Amino acid sequence: MNTFTLKMIAAILMFLDHIGLYFQSTPIWLRLLGRGAYPLFLFCMAQGYAHTRSRKRFLARLYLMSLFMTVLGYTLDTRFPTEYGYGNHNIFVPLFLTGVLISIIEAYQKGRRKGRVLLTALTLSQLLYCFLPRLIPAAQNLSGDVLTGIIPNLAINEFGFEFIALGAAFYFLRERREALGAVYLIFCVYQFSAEALYGYAVQWVMVFVLPLILRYNGERGRSWKWFFYIFYPAHTCALFFLSNFCG
Repeated sequence: MNTFTLKMIAAILMFLDHIGLYFQSTPIWLRLLGRGAYPLFLFCMAQGYAHTRSRKRFLARLYLMSLFMTVLGYTLDTRFPTEYGYGNHNIFVPLFLTGVLISIIEAYQKGRRKGRVLLTALTLSQLLYCFLPRLIPAAQNLSGDVLTGIIPNLAINEFGFEFIALGAAFYFLRERREALGAVYLIFCVYQFSAEALYGYAVQWVMVFVLPLILRYNGERGRSWKWFFYIFYPAHTCALFFLSNFCG
């Protein structure tokens, strides 16, 4: 199973998940199926980061997409206010931070000097996130989701730091399939225990995409790179308008 196939499966699961999100009368299993979408995208991102010709372009593309999704979400919520809103749809923030974390760890492996520089830059960005509302009063009116789309925050993003760490595990264990599987299962158990404390546990259902991940054959497959970048905002916008203004 190549990267393209995994991305297509992830896109389908994501689409079903968002149908369940925007249309409240749909069955709950749509949302459950969607739990496997992001882990697949995250796995593919880790594989792509290992083989990309330019990591700077890779990260720049993710960051620019995070800015685009931030502006898009803010614009829709401002100009087309609804009861539930457009929602926080910005997987590019945690994907970007996953790449940054991987680069910092690898920099430390090669030499502490470069690693310290990158870690310092990351630390300063996290401080800037915290102090930006004080530096720019207008930023006080922005939500944390909007701010993190501008200055990516390790804790405040759509999936949280634990998924960023999982992405790093995907990368560094990509040649050790058994260890990767074990880490993934432990991660799913953690998701179940963490959510069960507060009620209904759902994210652990992502465990069912592990067989797909383990079947990855190391091949890229078709190159529809821009399709996935376009499909993400396009389908969320379409569902948002269909659910709120075409019913």
